[in-house]
Amino acid sequence: MSSLTLVHVLLSLLAIAAGAVVLYVMIGPRIVSRWTQLFFITTALTCLTGYPLPADKLLPSHIVGLLTLLALAAAGYALYVRKLAGKWRPIYVATATTALYLNVFVAVVQAFLKVPPLYALAPTQTELPFIAVQVIVLLLFIVWGAMAAKRLAR
Repeated sequence: MSSLTLVHVLLSLLAIAAGAVVLYVMIGPRIVSRWTQLFFITTALTCLTGYPLPADKLLPSHIVGLLTLLALAAAGYALYVRKLAGKWRPIYVATATTALYLNVFVAVVQAFLKVPPLYALAPTQTELPFIAVQVIVLLLFIVWGAMAAKRLAR
């Protein structure tokens, strides 16, 4: 594993952990700025460090990285510029949750590629175990995002 890949993986895991704290705290109606800043910074760095990794063509991971950066930019704008006023509060929740979901989505993809027992279950990532895990992850994020939006709307 190259140094850049190691840094990328560590940043990704830290971003997911920080994002989980941010989402958990949003479900109980508040925002903790230090965890949010850590989530934003590590998620952006995860995306940015993914682009120089060896690839000879545009990959789905590059597109997911761009979508994550766009979601993160919208969340940052809603939080830091618009101060969560009015419609910006649910926009913040939706975009921050989306950025975290996309990080986890990629982590699941990588787990099924790199962890031998998972790879054996879904070597092409079109098999039912992979699809089931991704659907469950998506549904969890929809529920958690809805809970956070409801709590922060108060």
